[in-house]
Amino acid sequence: MMNGSSSIAVHNSELKASENGITQNASATKIDRHKAAGSNARDSSEELHDLKGKVESRLLSMWNNVKFGWTVKMKTSFSKESPVWLLGRCYHRKLSPTGSLESSTEIGTEATAHQPIEQIYGEGIEGFKSDFISKIWMTYRREFPTMSGSSFTTDCGWGCMLRSGQMLLAQALVCHFLGRSWRWAPEKPIQNAREFQEDCLHRMIIKWFGDKSSVNSPLSIHQMVSLGEALGKKPGDWYGPASVAHCLKAVMNAASKENYEFDNLEVYVAQDSTIYIQDVYTLCRLPNGSWKSLILLVPVKLGTDKFNPIYGPCLTSLLTLDFCIGIIGGRPKHSLYFVGYQDDRLIHLDPHYCQEMVDVWQPNFSMQSFHCRSPRKMPLSKMDPSCCIGFYLATQHDFETYINIITTFLVPQGVSTNFEYPIFSLNSGSCANVMNFPNIRYSIYETEQNWVTPNIQDSDTDIESEEFVLV
Repeated sequence: MMNGSSSIAVHNSELKASENGITQNASATKIDRHKAAGSNARDSSEELHDLKGKVESRLLSMWNNVKFGWTVKMKTSFSKESPVWLLGRCYHRKLSPTGSLESSTEIGTEATAHQPIEQIYGEGIEGFKSDFISKIWMTYRREFPTMSGSSFTTDCGWGCMLRSGQMLLAQALVCHFLGRSWRWAPEKPIQNAREFQEDCLHRMIIKWFGDKSSVNSPLSIHQMVSLGEALGKKPGDWYGPASVAHCLKAVMNAASKENYEFDNLEVYVAQDSTIYIQDVYTLCRLPNGSWKSLILLVPVKLGTDKFNPIYGPCLTSLLTLDFCIGIIGGRPKHSLYFVGYQDDRLIHLDPHYCQEMVDVWQPNFSMQSFHCRSPRKMPLSKMDPSCCIGFYLATQHDFETYINIITTFLVPQGVSTNFEYPIFSLNSGSCANVMNFPNIRYSIYETEQNWVTPNIQDSDTDIESEEFVLV
């Protein structure tokens, strides 16, 4: 039994211990509050940074769309008297018995420059609308996942040539998986198994170009920028047509390692404007004798500082070939994807419209923003001399037909067949036997001096869009 003094001492000791515990708890609480405050401050700072980035991205997008004329409804005029060519197909209002849009009648589907004029007219102008709208349209996008090694969440202001390259590649894939005659009809419900399969393939092609770094989107701008580092490019750098051609080859080579769909497809890039036929055979012919389909890219320079008009008829004649999948180029400081022409004006898809990223990995995602209803035209004379011409050759027979006929399109009319400077040339051998390899890297860049960041005062003086108008 404790005496009184002992009891008081124990009580005092317990009280002190309790007070120490309270003090420690108070200190711990204060520390926790400081940590929480610091964490909240960081979270707030990150949220503010994200918000700032989104605001800047939207402002840049708005300014870009105003600058390139996407906020004003304008009209593109098409002549009633001249045929309209679109990647090997010819359209003309005279095919309609009454000459009216409403009564336009399909008379044919194939069109090449070798057929008599009365045979090459395909469909009426309504057919042109359907064909143009079916082309996959790649544009600037904003608010996509950050690109590796950078802070970019948009390609607005610098990615136009990459987007043009994506459009050319997408057209090749449409030809490969769906066929040149495929048409997108969004207003028409799917009615049978074939149309369902075509819709799935259409969506699959768009998914491959989805705007994020993913094995499911091997042809994304993220992947192109990543592989572009091997060409000396960084995120945010501008590309020229030749660099994009090599980048497309690299991105397809990488994609084929992860996606069996690309097993029977190869990309060949001409070296110094020369196609080496033996190299194509080596690339496409398999040991068992079968043949891989070929995407043939030919970077060229048609003039020094300005486009040489002597090549104009040659260039437009190439767009009349079924083999042709378009031309990436544009005018100085302004990349475009050319798909056709009427008279002396090129018809193109413009990547300079900044849109919000679409999550293409969601089921039944909207495809509206991947198709353009607004054809634009540009005078051929304003074209930049640096460009890249694309061809899709599905079979060995197609390739051999191509090499047999293409030379007649490469030399300006009225000029000797021994003309020293055709658009590009063919060589029956291999580039390894005739080329100095250290010069290859230089050839990628030598034609790209004009593809630099545009001055803020540069403007699009040839904007024509939104509506089809016959004059």
